[in-house]
Amino acid sequence: MSDPEQHFDSTEIWARYCEALELAGRQLLRPETPKDPFNQAEGLRYLSRLVRLGLEMYVESGDMSFPSFMVPSHETAKIIADNPDNYYQVARIDGRHNYRVRGSRGTVAYLNFSTKRGGYDSGGKLELSGFIDAKGMSFGPDGHFELVLSQQPHPGNWLKLDPDSSQLIVRQTFLDRNHEKPAQLKIERMDTAVRPPPLDPGTLRENLRKAGAFVAGTARLSGDWAHSYHGHTNQLPPADQAVCQAAGGDPNIFFYHSYWRLTPEQALVIHFPRVAACDYWNIQVNNYWMESLDYRYFRICINKHSAQLDSDGGLTLILAHSDPGHPNWLETAGHEQGTLCFRWINSQEQVHPQTRVVKLAQWTSDRQR
Repeated sequence: MSDPEQHFDSTEIWARYCEALELAGRQLLRPETPKDPFNQAEGLRYLSRLVRLGLEMYVESGDMSFPSFMVPSHETAKIIADNPDNYYQVARIDGRHNYRVRGSRGTVAYLNFSTKRGGYDSGGKLELSGFIDAKGMSFGPDGHFELVLSQQPHPGNWLKLDPDSSQLIVRQTFLDRNHEKPAQLKIERMDTAVRPPPLDPGTLRENLRKAGAFVAGTARLSGDWAHSYHGHTNQLPPADQAVCQAAGGDPNIFFYHSYWRLTPEQALVIHFPRVAACDYWNIQVNNYWMESLDYRYFRICINKHSAQLDSDGGLTLILAHSDPGHPNWLETAGHEQGTLCFRWINSQEQVHPQTRVVKLAQWTSDRQR
């Protein structure tokens, strides 16, 4: 706890927070960003969403002695190619202490826990310090379990911490949300008091600083990534896996990232000659700011469960503004450009896609013959 006599200038603290938000706003003015009202409006909404997430993550859930899970990406607030099939949870932790997660496994297809160091509030890197998934864990007959987070090994389910570990991230990946039950989780520090003390001014000042830095850092990172994809527009090459992992990616995932741009008369055909044996794959369509498009109302994501394979076992996906009459149509949801992400999870190989832009009317006509 800080010294109660320490100078606390609330006006100055708030001004520093607002300066971080102003810095984040400059990302909308980068030379390469779309300047039309639609994309600029989405950029403003993106920043407002990051503000909400930053305050929830660092101010409301930032007590590492009394951690709680918050959801850093969901239907109306999203971070850098958020997977629509995922239920994300994050808890702020301090790697110098021990923590326990209790819960029930549920039936979700893929579940993992990872500890990270760094964060988008401090340089943009979120590096792995420990990882475990459900395949490496033990569960009771009813699906209940405990997971201990510590620097030293612990009997049973154990997740490694480093002294500078700062976050626990949980990914639950659905094949079919309508028929799978998510894990139910609670976290606690193992060596702390029963209840938290009153608000500490020094802690609030630091957490508000981190919240502002998170908004600025996340906006910059998504802008950097989107710009880097312009050179292979309407293609889908493998991403730099080291960059993806340094930004907090799941180590079991092999990523593809790209940029797309289509007129209403065009369609992007994405073809895999075969589908790799894997736990999961999906493709998703994002806006310029790398937010998944609104999957509540538009089919902008297709996965291993929802796709229909070709007669020869290959996979064809079609991104287009209007329905091409194909079962694997991905909607643009009113966008003319944005980013794309494809991911394999625990694949035995990486089958790289082939892409081509076609005239939508001609492609549809050829299919109907």
